[in-house]
Amino acid sequence: MIELIKGLVTKLTIGEQEAGQRIDNFLVKCLKGVPKSRIYRLLRNGELRVNSKRVTFSYRLQLGDRLRIPPVRVAASVNKAPIGPIAPRLSRLALYEDDALLAIDKPAGVAVHGGSGISRGCIEQLRLERPDWKFLELVHRLDRDTSGVLLLAKKLAALTGMHRLLREGQADKRYLVLVKGQWRDEKRSVRLALHKFLTPSGERRVAVKEDGQSAHTIFRLQQRWEHFSLLEAELKTGRTHQIRVHLSHLGFPLAGDDKYGDFQWNKQLQSRGLKRMFLHAWRLSFQHPVTGERLRIEAPLPEALQTFLKRLDAPDAEFGVLSSAD
Repeated sequence: MIELIKGLVTKLTIGEQEAGQRIDNFLVKCLKGVPKSRIYRLLRNGELRVNSKRVTFSYRLQLGDRLRIPPVRVAASVNKAPIGPIAPRLSRLALYEDDALLAIDKPAGVAVHGGSGISRGCIEQLRLERPDWKFLELVHRLDRDTSGVLLLAKKLAALTGMHRLLREGQADKRYLVLVKGQWRDEKRSVRLALHKFLTPSGERRVAVKEDGQSAHTIFRLQQRWEHFSLLEAELKTGRTHQIRVHLSHLGFPLAGDDKYGDFQWNKQLQSRGLKRMFLHAWRLSFQHPVTGERLRIEAPLPEALQTFLKRLDAPDAEFGVLSSAD
């Protein structure tokens, strides 16, 4: 959900997760509390602009599109949405910073932007912490329960340049994931198209479907136990929930995944110390869009996840007997 400030224009940039959606559907989901009739009137009257131009309700959002939304009256309940759990001084979690880019080590449990009942995420928090920055936008997204490298742009040229790199597959994004089962291949290239849909309750979900959007993940085996495997996932495309859905479809649910995982197994993992989803964005490599410098930004595996892996290595560990039949 977009956070609307009374009396002010809202500006936002479309990322990978929003790209491809019809603008009317995007606005209906995001502008909670705004009547649909008002949303369609915004589009018909040209009050809402995309890249400074009018668009029709059937326009499909493109990566990097810049939306300008005029002041819109929102239901009072939306303005009272709670502030999500925010790590103190997110700017202190910087992994890299220059005049054009900022990379932080996003904690698990913190949303990257306001929405789904949360009025403040990383982007809003950082803007509050650094009011002297005239420009700050998300380059990409991470799920709330995913930790690791989150990149933001401090200049428009850096934002559009990074979006071009992402669109052309020139940014190398790597994740660490722990899955159920013994992964056999040292390297496996997975190409399974993904389709986004909404559940009857309005929750966003993704499923493997032949006529969906193309999605490509490369998995590399890092370590294996009797009932667990630690993998590195390289994203060649950036579809919503891509890693989680690919793994679930292949029969290797991600540890702690509450949407696509093995729910009974997750409960057992929680009782043994894993309180979050084991998905960490550990490395992002790319050519700086402004300076041309080659950057490799890394975020170490969080202590809680390192501790869990060490427990798997213990000779008397009980984890080896965990299974959905336990």
